[in-house]
Parts: sequence; C-alpha cells; structure tokens
Amino acid sequence: MSELTARISASMYRARRDLAELVAVPSVADPRQYPPAECRRAAQWVADAVAEAGLHDVHLVETPDGSHAVLGHRPAPPGAPTVLLYCHYDVQPPLDEAAWRTPPFTLTEGDDGRWYGRGTADCKGNIVMHLTALRALGDDVPVGLKFVAEGSEEQGTGGLEAYVSQHPELFQADALLVCDTGNAEVGTGTATITLRGLADLVVTVETLKGEVHSGMFGGPAPDALAALIQMLSTLRDPATGATRVDGLDCEGTWQGVDYDEAAFRADAGVLDGVRLTGTGTVADRLWARPAVTVLGIDCPPVVGSAAAVPATARARVSLRIPPGTDANAAREALTRHLTQAAPWGARVSVETQGTGSPFRAATDGPAYTALDRAMRQVYGKPLAFLGQGGSIPLCNVFAAACPRAEIILMGVEEPRCLIHAPNESVDPTEIEHMAQVEALFLTEFAKTR
Repeated sequence: MSELTARISASMYRARRDLAELVAVPSVADPRQYPPAECRRAAQWVADAVAEAGLHDVHLVETPDGSHAVLGHRPAPPGAPTVLLYCHYDVQPPLDEAAWRTPPFTLTEGDDGRWYGRGTADCKGNIVMHLTALRALGDDVPVGLKFVAEGSEEQGTGGLEAYVSQHPELFQADALLVCDTGNAEVGTGTATITLRGLADLVVTVETLKGEVHSGMFGGPAPDALAALIQMLSTLRDPATGATRVDGLDCEGTWQGVDYDEAAFRADAGVLDGVRLTGTGTVADRLWARPAVTVLGIDCPPVVGSAAAVPATARARVSLRIPPGTDANAAREALTRHLTQAAPWGARVSVETQGTGSPFRAATDGPAYTALDRAMRQVYGKPLAFLGQGGSIPLCNVFAAACPRAEIILMGVEEPRCLIHAPNESVDPTEIEHMAQVEALFLTEFAKTR
C-alpha cells in the first residue's frame, strides 16, 4: 500500500491538470444551451486518456439519444474477475453564472484548498479518480477491466440505458463500480446502497382563451397561475411541509446511518431561522420517503408583466421516490393528484418528462468485502453505508443486464461539493484517497478468485 500511496500522491499534479482540461470543456448535453461538439470533444478527451492509461480498443459509440459513450476494456488475467468502471463526462449547466465566485468552466483553487468549477465533482472528478488509480497500477492490474463513460446522464434522456439493454454482452462483469456518488463526508469511506427513483412531469393549466385586462375582468375571470399555485400547494402538508401525494406512502423510515440535522443544514445552506420541511429524521426524509420539488414555473415574469389575468401557466414537478415504490405507479399517483386538485374546473394536461426506478444494492458479496478492506486501509475505519437522494436509472439497467454482478456506488462527491449548484467543488484529497481505494479494491477483489 505504501508504494501505491506514494505513486498516487506523486501524480496529483497530473490529476489537477487533467481535471482543469476537462472542466474547461462545457460538456452540457443540451443543444439548446451548448454546441454538441463540446460533448464530443470531452468524449474524445476521455477516450484518449483511458487509452493512454492502459485500456484496449477504446472507442466512441453513438447511443439511441444521439450522445456518445466511451467504451474500452482490458482482458482479465487467467482466472481473475472482471470489474466495470463507470463515469459520465457530461455536466449540469452552470445556472446563474453571476452566483459563481469563480468562472464555472475554469478550474480554480479556493482559499479552502478545494478545486472549484462545474463538473469538478460530478462527474469529471470521478473520471480523474479512475485515471489516477489506473496509472498507479500501471501494468499490474490484477483483474479484467471494462470502462464506460456516459455522455447524457445529467439530461436523463436514457441513451446509455438503451444501449446497455441492446448490447448487454458488452457490459458483463463480476463487479460494477458506478462512480457517480461519494462519501458521507470528507474522510469517511462510503458506499451508497440505495437510490431514489423519480417521476418528472410538466403540468399545464388553462382557464381563458387569452389574457384579459385585470381591471376589467379580474375577480370572476379565473387566474391560471393562481390555479396552478393552489394545485402545487396541495403537494405539501401545510403545517410541516412534508410531501403528500394521494396514493403514495409518505411515512417510510431509514434503517441505516443517520444524517445529523445540523450537518444537513450546513451542507444544504439552509438560512438561519428557516425550518426544515417534513417530519421524522433527516435520513427518513432523504432516503425513505417520496419528496416533491417544483423545479420551474412558466408564467409572466415580474419585470415586463402586464396588468392582465394569466390564461395559462405550467410547472415542472419532480417526485423522488424511495426503494419499494414503483416509478410508474408514482407517476400515475402524482398525475392523478394534480388533476384532481385543479380548482374552478380549470383545464389540466400533464406530460411525462421522465421516470426512473429506485435501486437497492445487495451488500453481502465478495466485492463489498474487498471494498471494506480497501476503505479500512485508506481511511482507517470500516466502510459506511448511506442512501442517496438522487437517481441513477442506469443502475437498474445494469442490474437487469448483469444479474450476477455486484453493483457498488462510490466516488469523490460529498455534501460540500454542491453538485448541480453554483460553486461546485471537489476536495482534492478525496480524489487522491478514493483513487487509492479503487486501486486497492482491484487488488483485493482479485484475491476473491
């Protein structure tokens, strides 16, 4: 381990250079916001890097949604198991660039030692973790490897999911490292064992043929925006703010490691004096119960709005669902709830934007035993388990395509990373330590055969 640790420590200058090059590519997989050529450029960068790190036949494949996945492999030594390494190179858009303290597509070291920029953690930091581990092992990789980097994970358009279903033979392995999560906190080696599923809808409300003067018609004329607001308000308990969707169990409990409320408030940036919503423990609310979020509303903006009664309004509503809840049943329940909550006979239409099933990993196999040994060597304490509020639909696709494989979710992300938000960052020590964990895991897992 000491030799491996020294190699990885000595290569952190290159890890920073790699991450700076990757962050500089605005690989947002939405052609409405950024040119598709940027995603193709990021894909080629990843392909070149993993080929240089020792993988064979590295190439790009176009998936059904038009995005490109990077595939590569390294044959297993005789009798050795095979491990698949997953990551994604596309990133979330920067959102409000004015809210960034540093340029979003320029890797910048902060006064706190963290590296800032879009994708530094989610998920380009995990790509660099893979590269750093593979370079440290060099030619002494004791297992077979398969590599896949996805190009549209953040958009949820399902390109790689469809490709895996069409070509399951390409992804067969004994263990799959889905590196798009991370540790409970810096310095605590963690595997995510549950993921929430999701049901995303767009609900449109119509009440008038067109806008009318609010002075001449306001009062009896039904306000579409007011109707929408009233509908959305029924999705939460008025006293506690807990999610309430008719037909869904919203009272589940989490049996694993808890999430300290003070830590959660700090991690989420909750303002002083503002109460958390819901009941039960923070872990219950995050990992064991449905959670609804209004992601966006289309309506007249404040600046430029007219003195008119809105005729139409729409909202994008996201429902995260815990393991044990069927994604289609949740979508139907949310659709039914919103439709039935419409006041004044307002016309309601609901469009499904996407669904994803929740996931729960089995943790009693040799891969988890090997990961525990690696985590103990690097972090000095046993492997911890937690849930994840986010959704990774690909995990269920992998589970169906590789039913005998163990699936492990891990990576360099932790709460302070602020993934998907302005000022995303990564702690470089997590890249270093998790690269050590990955390299040691591959060594320990080889011993299970």
